[in-house]
Amino acid sequence: MSLAQTLLRTPNRRIAVMAALVFAFDQLTKFIVLQLLGRGQERVILEGFFKFVHWGNTGAAWSMFRGNNELLAIVALLALVVLFLARNHFDTRTRLGQLAFGMILGGIAGNLTDRLLPGRQQVIDFIYFYLKRPGGEEIGFPAFNVADSGICVGVALVFWLTWKAEPAAKPAETAESKR
Repeated sequence: MSLAQTLLRTPNRRIAVMAALVFAFDQLTKFIVLQLLGRGQERVILEGFFKFVHWGNTGAAWSMFRGNNELLAIVALLALVVLFLARNHFDTRTRLGQLAFGMILGGIAGNLTDRLLPGRQQVIDFIYFYLKRPGGEEIGFPAFNVADSGICVGVALVFWLTWKAEPAAKPAETAESKR
């Protein structure tokens, strides 16, 4: 049996492998950003649309709850434990469900690692899409990272799988069927 077959043999292993891949790619990309950009620096990739940035976030999504790094680390740790224990309540029977669940776990673990690493203690965001107004003002989507992407895509897949699995609504009874 090959290494890949061994690693991907069970649903739990497939979830773990996906989580490890998202986590590793997230940490690798953040390491690269830390090597190439100083804190607060930006590098324009597509003028008026996309840049790599080195921004720290001690809050949650869109910097909500800014300055609550420790509390958010505890929340993330609890989320990991609860999601792991409740994994059988999600659609992890399918490979797509396993992929989604692994992406969520890997993303949470990636951002949690940022919050806990000495010297960092904030989530590193580096992907920034924006538009420039005629006066030069930027309107941007909040900066994000690979872990954020894993969480968002994973949650979207879970919603889609749940919606897809919902039983079809019964057609309303017609007046003829009541006679």
